[in-house]
Amino acid sequence: MLQLPASYIREYKNFIYGHYLSEGVRITVGVVLPAVIFSYFGALETGIVVSLGAMCASIPDNPGPIHHRKNAMVVCFILTSCCAFITGVVAFSPVLLGAWVAAAAFIFSMIGVFNTRSMAIGTAVLLVMVLNIDEKRTLEDAAIHAAYIFGGGLWYTLLSLGLYSIRPYKLTQQAMGDCIQATANYLHAKAAFYSKNVDYDAAYRKLLEEQIIVHEKQDLVREMLFKSRDIVRESTPQGRILVMIFLDVVDLFERAMTSHQDYRALHQAFDQHAILHHYQSLIYQLTDELDRIGIALKSGFPSTPTDLLSKKTEKVNQLFFQLRDEHRTAENVEAFISLRHILDSIEDIAGRIYTLHQYTTFDPALSKQFKEPDYDRFVTHQAIDLRLLLSNLTLQSNTFRHAVRVSVATFAGYLISLILPFGHSYWILLTIIVILKPAYSLTKKRNGERLIGTIAGAAIGLLLLYFIQDKNILLAIMIFLMIGTFSFMRAKYLLSVVLMTPYILILFHLLFPGDFRTLLTERVIDTAIGSAIAFLANYFLVPAWEYTQIRQYMIRAIHDNREYFKVIAGAFAGKPYTNTEYKLSRKNAFVSLANLTDAFNRMMSEPVHQQKNSKEMHQFVVLNHVLTSHIATVSYYAQPLAQQYQKPVLQQLTTALNHQLEDIEKKLNGVPINKQLAEDASPTQQALKQLNHEVMQLKQERSIELGKGVADSPVRKTLSEYKSIADQFIFIARTVEELGKNVGGHTGAPATEMAPAAHP
Repeated sequence: MLQLPASYIREYKNFIYGHYLSEGVRITVGVVLPAVIFSYFGALETGIVVSLGAMCASIPDNPGPIHHRKNAMVVCFILTSCCAFITGVVAFSPVLLGAWVAAAAFIFSMIGVFNTRSMAIGTAVLLVMVLNIDEKRTLEDAAIHAAYIFGGGLWYTLLSLGLYSIRPYKLTQQAMGDCIQATANYLHAKAAFYSKNVDYDAAYRKLLEEQIIVHEKQDLVREMLFKSRDIVRESTPQGRILVMIFLDVVDLFERAMTSHQDYRALHQAFDQHAILHHYQSLIYQLTDELDRIGIALKSGFPSTPTDLLSKKTEKVNQLFFQLRDEHRTAENVEAFISLRHILDSIEDIAGRIYTLHQYTTFDPALSKQFKEPDYDRFVTHQAIDLRLLLSNLTLQSNTFRHAVRVSVATFAGYLISLILPFGHSYWILLTIIVILKPAYSLTKKRNGERLIGTIAGAAIGLLLLYFIQDKNILLAIMIFLMIGTFSFMRAKYLLSVVLMTPYILILFHLLFPGDFRTLLTERVIDTAIGSAIAFLANYFLVPAWEYTQIRQYMIRAIHDNREYFKVIAGAFAGKPYTNTEYKLSRKNAFVSLANLTDAFNRMMSEPVHQQKNSKEMHQFVVLNHVLTSHIATVSYYAQPLAQQYQKPVLQQLTTALNHQLEDIEKKLNGVPINKQLAEDASPTQQALKQLNHEVMQLKQERSIELGKGVADSPVRKTLSEYKSIADQFIFIARTVEELGKNVGGHTGAPATEMAPAAHP
């Protein structure tokens, strides 16, 4: 019997239990049901209008706090019905309609300044406008048409809120499962550093990409749990356990970052042995366990730990101690200490994974361990303030530039549709609205996916309509395609377009029987025209290239890393921190790093001549990731050891590094720096010399003990602990020095010509 690979089974379970499929089914039911009911009473055309209102209300119904979703849907169906009324009234006059198209495109693109959900509302409103521009209506007919759209939006809102009330935790569990699986992917990317002949540049690129995704997933879950606080306010065991899972997953992710080491040195020391390969295999086992936990949360069924992880951990432990006993010398003791700490991190993560397995049972007894965090400090609240909108009415604002591009592009599309003797004007405009995004890279990606997906989908639609004449079968296929379209709309846009095109072709064929090949040809041509207009507008019309804006992300990353380091390293200077301070500084540093990386990736998708200082920028991003990782590692040692090792040298080094990071931030801000202060690094160098001296003394004492055959002693313990702390401070000092060289005296992008390195 044929057995499917485990990866295929996981993908299948991810899709079946994930929120994308449930969202696709929900939207399909919300859109199809009104049309079916009205069709039963002989009013199919009315039912389609109601379905349009339902579909538009579904656009801002993204995962998030339920009150945000509710407010967005209500605002959406009110605005869409108003827009439909205005469009119907002015449609009799091409001049008035053209002016309305340009004005609406600008206004409803500008509201995206508030947040992504308001941007989705703007898209829904423009969608209604575009789909109504070919219909000329009297005042009464326009009001009735708008009322149907209002009713459709209200129906979908009630459906969505009703489903939420039945299973209030389901969406949060699905988002949590995605977050855990994203963390697993990050660990998987990190395992690449243990391969022989690793490409460090490629490994870092992949690691940073996964880190962006982890941040996005964490941010979504954080909002769903903390912004409304409905889940924990009810004090149900399930809600509390969900919060406990999230807090543990964030800690696990930080623990994964703390395992950062000098991988070049590790390969130099151990490539002749197989130990790094066994470490990599063990990390892969961790990712498999996390993946299973993520799927379990999505499905609602508990997961159970396998004995494979414990067996592999025990085996790697045995291999490590065997290798250490056979090959450890005074010269390579540092490498073995690093190897030991990596194994400690893996074992710690394995323990956290075991706890997560227990949480998936949602045993009420587990919720007794719950400690309520300070929610408000971990989420940002964006008020809908008219002053924010007005302050962005300038070319300095990316949102304003985007609104101008959308307005001009849609108006141009409208004029072209009036000239062309074929096609549908709404499809050209729809293509422009869907494709045109604030960032060039996103528009470029959407453009290609839309065009390729339309051509592929058109071919599929042609085959379906050519070989299948039975309307019932076509209707069943259309519903199946609709579910696929809405399920993949947010996750895999190309696949969504491939499914959308035949679904729309079948719909039009059922509504208006005729030559479907003409309709197919017109759709492809209209899509090509809309894509071309969107591309030209994004490239030539007040473009916002990423290199002109990335400096702000650089400044924020340095600032938040400095605050993170100040909180953590302060513990070694007798300044203990609270758990809230620590987690808040950690969150800010992680978010800033993800935003910086995302901005860099967008820049690398832009035209080559707009990729200013790309090598240096890549180095800056990598160095910031290294810096954050080493600070996270210091935090791991700070909690149990800071009080024991409050040494003056660590206090001096902390102060000196804080000054250096402040100088880097000032350089990026264009603030003049005292030349002597900027060039004289003697406080850092003196502290480093003293720190190295203290570690060397311990190493010499331990070397003497090893020569005498002493396997264990207080010196061994002190060396292991203090050297681990010292190493992280040394790595941070080197990274800060490299960051200083990287930014040079330039006030914008880094200026020094440096090749990206795996480790400073």
